[in-house]
Amino acid sequence: MKEFSTYKKDDVIFLLKDISDMIVEEDNMTREKKIQSGTHYSEMIPIEYQVSDEYLNLYRTKLKENKEKLAFAIGVMSEKILKRHDENVVLVSLARAGTPIGILAKRYIKQRYNLDLPHYTISIIRDRGIDINAIKYIINKHKDSSKIQFIDGWTGKGTIANELKKACDELEGIFNMKFDSSLAVLADPCGYSNVYGIREDFLIPSACLNSTVSGLVSRTVLRDDLIGKDDFHGAKFYKELKYVDESNNYLDTISACFKNEYQNIDKTMKNWTEDIITKVGNCDVKNIKQKYDIEDINFIKPGVGETTRVLLRRIPYKIIVDDLNNPKLKHILILAKEKNVEVEEFDFKAYSCCGIIKNMKDV
Repeated sequence: MKEFSTYKKDDVIFLLKDISDMIVEEDNMTREKKIQSGTHYSEMIPIEYQVSDEYLNLYRTKLKENKEKLAFAIGVMSEKILKRHDENVVLVSLARAGTPIGILAKRYIKQRYNLDLPHYTISIIRDRGIDINAIKYIINKHKDSSKIQFIDGWTGKGTIANELKKACDELEGIFNMKFDSSLAVLADPCGYSNVYGIREDFLIPSACLNSTVSGLVSRTVLRDDLIGKDDFHGAKFYKELKYVDESNNYLDTISACFKNEYQNIDKTMKNWTEDIITKVGNCDVKNIKQKYDIEDINFIKPGVGETTRVLLRRIPYKIIVDDLNNPKLKHILILAKEKNVEVEEFDFKAYSCCGIIKNMKDV
């Protein structure tokens, strides 16, 4: 079988079509103009931004600093998944930010309980929905498994959580069975998940880099000339970037900390019954929209993960932060400086920062 991703087969099965030789990356400015002129973002992939040595060193420092916290959050999220579903659950990560988080959940459950749960990664795309062919494959393969647990990295402003809810309603009609639309995430600053590891808006190091911390796989693509009606959604494998790949080191670093966190995880889970969806981030999004007179809510990308993505893959207008001296946001400030993007402070209720995309009409 042709290689697709640098992840181990034991960690994840990709239900994606390899379109590596069928698609050419486009620069951020070209893509931004196309997106704002009506081309859907899922029809293109960006050129992989090669970060500076200063930025890469910061990523490694942050991984070292946050590894215990990440292991704790993965553990809490995984325990909640098991409490809700017992052993009859298939882990399904949403590519690509969900993939490393799903792998870590699988590893935690296997390490602590010797349960080897199946784990797949599939595509879901805003306004285009979930990959129905991938869901069909999972259902056929795991007829005895009663539940699918969807997993992502973090919640930005709840867009994918809402997309998943819509998708699950559609899937119920297609397959005549119940689907759980709860989205498990490592971090849920916006309050859209009821299976989260932590609510804090903090740096998940896998948000810092692109494919080089995601198994060298691109974000997913859905385009009629590339994806047939029976195909999975597509993605590219950047095999030429193997020399800078951090993916497995990222997983191994966090996995090595699980045991140290068992006690803290158990203490947190002792009286847990369920998490309440608060949608607390909606207030910040509304205030940002109003203050900066933003017409399209899709230009607002709140939270550390989404702000990082704006700086790596989009054309930013402005970055707003809770505190210019917040040590959690150092990588944001480095990227903003490298790209000459204005940064200013804002009074947040839920998030610690937000990226605002430039309106190309103003360029």
